[in-house]
Amino acid sequence: MPYVDPIAPADADGTLAREYEAALRRAGRIWNIVSIQSRTPEALKESMRMYVTLMHRPGALSRSLREMLAVVTSQTNDCHY
Repeated sequence: MPYVDPIAPADADGTLAREYEAALRRAGRIWNIVSIQSRTPEALKESMRMYVTLMHRPGALSRSLREMLAVVTSQTNDCHY
């Protein structure tokens, strides 16, 4: 399995620092799925924009159901992050 050396929050600046701050506000921590994208802050920014759009905006499914589907999908795909 490839290894990604994430940039630590203390070493982040610019876009990455802003994305880490947003992650902390959103979840109270920086999850691995966020930190592994730290080497490409613009991709992280767009990824989080898509995530927020899919998970936090009003829609036919409740947020809790969306989160449950994400967990089941990750487990099915054997994702450990």
